[in-house]
Formats: sequence, structure tokens, C-alpha cells
Amino acid sequence: MRTTRRATVCAMILLAISALTAIDGRAQGFDPGKVDWVALSKIPMKDLFIKKFNDQCGACHGEDLRGTPLGKPLVGVELLRGDSVKEIALSIANGAPDKGMPAWSETLDEKQIWNLALYVAEQRQGTTILDKRDAIPLAIPAGPIATEQHSFRIEPVAEGLDPLPFSIALLPDGRLLLTERMRGLFIISADGKRSAPIRGTPPVYDDSSVFLGQVMGLGWMLDVALHPQYAKNGWIYIHHTDRCTDCNALSRKTGRPVSMNRIIRGRIKDGEWVDQQIIWQADKEAYTDTSDLTAGGRLAFDDQNNLYFSVGMKAPLEFMGIQNLDLPYGKVHRVRDDGQIPADNPFVNTPGALKSIWTYGHRSMQGLEWNPWTHEMWATEMGPRGGDELNRLQAGRNYGWPLFTNGINYDGRPVDVGRTLGITLDAKDVEFPVLDMTPSPALSSFVFYDGKAFPKWQRNIIVGTLRATDLLRMELKDNKVVQTEMLLRDLARFRDIEVGPQGEIYLLLENAAGSRIVRMVPEGGNR
Repeated sequence: MRTTRRATVCAMILLAISALTAIDGRAQGFDPGKVDWVALSKIPMKDLFIKKFNDQCGACHGEDLRGTPLGKPLVGVELLRGDSVKEIALSIANGAPDKGMPAWSETLDEKQIWNLALYVAEQRQGTTILDKRDAIPLAIPAGPIATEQHSFRIEPVAEGLDPLPFSIALLPDGRLLLTERMRGLFIISADGKRSAPIRGTPPVYDDSSVFLGQVMGLGWMLDVALHPQYAKNGWIYIHHTDRCTDCNALSRKTGRPVSMNRIIRGRIKDGEWVDQQIIWQADKEAYTDTSDLTAGGRLAFDDQNNLYFSVGMKAPLEFMGIQNLDLPYGKVHRVRDDGQIPADNPFVNTPGALKSIWTYGHRSMQGLEWNPWTHEMWATEMGPRGGDELNRLQAGRNYGWPLFTNGINYDGRPVDVGRTLGITLDAKDVEFPVLDMTPSPALSSFVFYDGKAFPKWQRNIIVGTLRATDLLRMELKDNKVVQTEMLLRDLARFRDIEVGPQGEIYLLLENAAGSRIVRMVPEGGNR
């Protein structure tokens, strides 16, 4: 069982700061420019969940959860009442007096019990909230892999890529486009060779810093996608973060650069980006100095050539402005392929609202895909500590952040900052997820599978994870997940997934020692 006492996410410090601003309710007056981030990064942080578990439960169940003479193990075995967070919480609350376990509801409050249950569930999952897992050895299975419905093998496509890739797109001639966040746009040849960076794309910046284990920076290349009629028009769409200095009040005050998501399109000719057009750009006063780590950054087309794109929590303290319709972050936007606003967008007639907004109240969307059978856009979204979501994106709906989530803050406190900001929402006004995953596996890219290589997987979701490093298959029925199967366990951080022309599944694997592109192909025919 992997445990760590060192925090590797800056969110824990941000949450500590947010608590200070919440004392007098003046969170909107918080000035990130006055925070000594370097000093904060040197503060030793610990996962308070570990101490709580060791204090309350370690004597019997062991600090490694593997049991002692006084108590049974909590990992590597089946639990008596089930292993969901809710079931574990009920076991803690009610105890098992006949087996010598007290009912902790008599001494712990509901929040403390839930925190303990979540920690146990995280340990049973095999990774903690603090575990990035980008440096685990990347060992590709050599032989056939059997699943419930199909057998497959994994073929290499390209190796030795940057540790921070983001997206791939399959070209009709067998080549691939690849984005690396701090390196730019590349072409991967059919034999796996990476080109020189495509000349003339927007600049990307490699001056990022590492803050508590996370790469933090501004001015990154994110998603790349082909126009649905690419074969006819050659349009390639790029989602990147536009960076500037001395361009708004915040950057002039702090002297630091700021950035915000931007959508462009262009063509590639002789290794050069040409014919560039800006499809969508936010007002520069909305640019922030919040790291592009939180930018979201996905693109997806529907069957009417409308372009959807996600803008994550590029907001101070990951919550300010998420519920505001006049600000771009924490939203999914929808425009035509040329950037025009569709007349049926939900807020085109709302005074002050950004007319491009399709849905709002989002935290960190890592996947965005069109469901060709239900004709709806879907998204995966990361919560904080728990609360990862699979969502159907319904026009104009509010997805609740930072008020409604099944996750909690990294330090165990409830996600209640929205109320501190004076935001009130009724549950009936919030669109709840199709699927919640707590503890958080860090859901990432996904596809609705419609290929021929694995016919029994058609209409299923193939979704990757970052922290859990697993690849999952989800079967849907009536817009509900009715079955989940583990296709690959503990392989790598799955950054992007695409389906090839023959139904093969391409995987972009992120790894600190060198990222890779591989593909899943049928083994020995279909089972």
C-alpha cells in the first residue's frame, strides 16, 4: 500500500488561504499578488487524514491498514459491509460490537467519520490523493490481454515524447498530430517519428515551475482537433492558453504574465502553421495568473459542426467567478466552426452573459466527447478529494461547483466556499452527474466507442484515469453506467484516447521518463 506524508498538490495550501478569506466573508477581495507563493511552497504539508486514521484506527488495523493482532486488515480483503465510501462510513459509525469494534458515532461526528471512510477507500484503491504517479515504470504488456468480451494486444506507435503531452489527433493518411504542453504542435509519422515543431503556431512557454510536485505555468498548448470535414477544408483547431504581460489590471499590478484559454484554427503546409483565424478569445481583463494546470482545454464537435470547448477553473482559488455568467472559466462554451455564436445557445439573450456559454458550474474538465447515439455532449470532470464526475451537458444547466459535489476539500473540510461567497442554489437547479467516483481516480480523456475492431464494446465508454493509472470500460443503459470493467490496471497516466479508422484504440500515455503513444488492436479475432 502506498502512503505519503508529503503533500504534492498546491490546492491544499490554496484551501488554507481560502479559509482565511472566508473568515470575514470578503473572499472576492482576496489579492493573490500579495501572497508569497515561494514561502508557502516551503511549508511542510501533511495529509491530515493519515494522522486522523492513525490516531483513531491504527492501533487495531495498523498504520498500513494491513491489520494487527487486535484488528483485521482493511486492504487486500473483502469488507463485511461493502467498500464504497458510504458503506465504509456506515461500518465505522455503527461498529461491530460482537467483534470488538465500537460504534464510532458515539465519539466522532459525521464529517470525521466520512473523512476516515474516504481515506480507507483511497487506500483500497491503491493510491492516495497526494500520489501523482507520473514516474512509475511504464511497462507495456507484451502478450495478449483478455477481457470479458474481447482480447487485445498493445502495439507501440511513438516513444520518447515529452513528459507533459496533452492531445493527439489522427490524420487521414495514417499520421498523427501531437501537442506537448510546453513544446507545441508536432506531426508523428506513420513509422513513429516525431517531426520538428510546426512553425508559426502560437508561442508556448517552458518557464514553468514545480510547486509541491505539480508543474505550474502559463502559455501552454492543449487540445488539437480536426474539422469534421477536414479532408475537404484542411482546418485544424488548437486549444491553447494565450499569454500576455501588461495587458490587464492584474498583470500591471503584479508585473507577472497572465493567460486564458483561446481557440484558433489554421492549416499546416510544409511544416508551417498558416491561415490562422481566432475562433474564440476572452476579454483580456478576464485573463488570470492561475496556472494552466487548471485550464481544462478540450475540444469536441457535434454533428452540426458546432464546436464545444472546456475552460476549467482558471480562477483565483479555484472557485471565484465559476458561477458568474460574465466570466469565461468554469464553463463549457459552444460556437460554430467559424466562431459565430449559434442562435440557440442558452444565454444569447441574457444581459451581461457570455453568449458562448453552454453549461457552467464546472471545476476541471479533462474529457469532452459527442455521443453520436443520443446527440449530446458529455464530459469527465475532476473533483477535489473525491467527486470525479461523468456528466451529460444539458444546455444552460448548472453543474454545481463550488456548491454541490460529492468530494471534499483536500484537508477534509466540506466544499462550502460557495456559501461564503454568498451563492445560494437549490438542488433542483443543479444538474447532477451520471456517475460519481469517490475516491477520485482522476478521470481523464474518454471516447464513445463506435469502431469495428471491438464490436461488443460499441456504444460503451472507454475512459482513462491519471492518478489511478487505469483504463476503464463503462457500459451505458438509459444514460446510466450499468457496468464498469477494468481493461488495463496500473499502466500509466492516460492523457488522451482516440479511435482509429479500423476501430483500433490509440492511447497517449504520460510519463516523466518519456511519454508514449500506443494502440490497442484485436488479438486472434474477436472473442
